Amino acid sequence: MRRIAQREDIRDLILDAVEVLLGRFGYKKMTMEDVAREVGIGKGTIYLHFTGKGELILSHIDRIANRVVDRLREAAASPDPADERIRAMLLARVLVRFDAVSRYSQGLGDLLSSVRTALLARREKYFAAEAGVFAGVLTDGVRAGVFHCPDPEAAARVLVQSTNSLLPFNLSVRELGRREDLKGQVADIADLLIHGLSPHPKPPSNRQPRSEE
Repeated sequence: MRRIAQREDIRDLILDAVEVLLGRFGYKKMTMEDVAREVGIGKGTIYLHFTGKGELILSHIDRIANRVVDRLREAAASPDPADERIRAMLLARVLVRFDAVSRYSQGLGDLLSSVRTALLARREKYFAAEAGVFAGVLTDGVRAGVFHCPDPEAAARVLVQSTNSLLPFNLSVRELGRREDLKGQVADIADLLIHGLSPHPKPPSNRQPRSEE
């Protein structure tokens, strides 16, 4: 027990246990004793790293958000064209979150309501970090002539906001439905957004030229 408590990755071990227990018991039934037992440490060790159950949940959500940003950076660093990278990133920001909560034994409402005030403030930081990665790829796309985008930072925020409605912050896993269906919805949104960013010519006007008098 003492060896585990002294490990450098003890915080990650604790959060790994939280992830398992949310799937096994759900937020309301999960206790600090359960977490300690799952890790193989004393309950007091948890309090050396987390102030309580609420901070455990927020840190768990932080870790999911960090995974999302890591996946976005991986996609952004791909040699693929900018439009394909944007599509992959939009899919990743939704599906990474979906996969992370798909095993929860209860809906997200109870979990998120317990930390909602603190979570709302953190969400802005999550989304800003994601938008920063999108902005870099949009800038690459402008340079390559793939996108017409005078303000990549503003466009990046729109890309993030456009798929927020499909995140488990707003809908339960049951409401989001099957993973493949969700993936299809995100792909459809991505197609529309990428088309809107493309420097395609304007359609010809239907107005008839005025005859000269």
